[in-house]
Amino acid sequence: MAESENIVAETAEKIFADLADAQTINNDKKGAWKAPLWQALTEAGLPLAWVPEDCGGSGASLAEGFSVLSAAGRSALAVPLAETMLAGWLLAQAKISSPDGEMTLIPASPKDRITLNADGSLSGRARGVPFGKAAKHIAVLASGSGGLSIALIEAGKCRIEAGLNLGGDHSDTVTLDKVQSITIKPAPKDFDQSQLMLMGGVARSLQIAGALESMLEISVRYSNERVAFEKKISKFQAVQHNLARLAGESAAALAAATSAADAIANSTAFNDEVFLEAASAKIRCSEAAEKGGAIAHQVHGAIGFTIEHILHRYSLRALAWRDDFGSESFWAVELGKLVAARGADELWPLVASR
Repeated sequence: MAESENIVAETAEKIFADLADAQTINNDKKGAWKAPLWQALTEAGLPLAWVPEDCGGSGASLAEGFSVLSAAGRSALAVPLAETMLAGWLLAQAKISSPDGEMTLIPASPKDRITLNADGSLSGRARGVPFGKAAKHIAVLASGSGGLSIALIEAGKCRIEAGLNLGGDHSDTVTLDKVQSITIKPAPKDFDQSQLMLMGGVARSLQIAGALESMLEISVRYSNERVAFEKKISKFQAVQHNLARLAGESAAALAAATSAADAIANSTAFNDEVFLEAASAKIRCSEAAEKGGAIAHQVHGAIGFTIEHILHRYSLRALAWRDDFGSESFWAVELGKLVAARGADELWPLVASR
């Protein structure tokens, strides 16, 4: 990690440690922690990290932004930081300045489409939009007769049906009925919805990997504190075996997610190599979320399932993040299509190149 990445990541981690302590948040039923946290994040320039300075952002690199998302995952952050960063990145593709405050983006599912009408308005429905209810503005990728466009709209002009994901965070249905945008510009010629889904998928992969790191740390700590039959449960072979499996899932997810993030940060285009990395990361991290979460709860026993314990903040969010920007089954099919299209002789060179 470069020195600048270290500085950005350390800034994020300090903010999360001071204002996003899992136990404090778990005990706060009124959500009083959210405003101070978002204020601190805004002052540090993190929500608009991927927005160039001439568009009102911080102008951080992709790598620096990805390091923030890893830290956010380790804190199981329940504010739209990742969504605002992705929305700002999408708007920046069309040189649209980002507004202040929370944002989200649509579509957040590969199968959803937003249409640009002849009169310049936007119509369509997007499901599973993360933090749709919390957002003040929405970045939209829309398709029209002239190709793709990127728009900024006010969330208040949309019909938003509230929903919750497994982690208890908003995952809403946003309906646009001839909504007029604040700003709309054509997307770059080489930009498509797949790139948006890949970028979002890598963001979620990093968050899942971060959550798994925390689940491992919490589980190891608990196993060294819990005593059964007059000895710490960490001394039992079955528990040691489970912790080793959890460590393996965490390491695999971290390796896949960081490799995909590195591929995007160091590539000039979303080529087949980046697609392989990003799709594989979402698949592997999603699998690790399922297996790792189950192991962590098994180590904790009944106490890990209580609402008072912090473990569920990590395990349930990791499971919820599997569905955003394409599930592992969706990306497995898309990856299979890529391999089939390139032909059998090109499979090994493609894999070996990474």
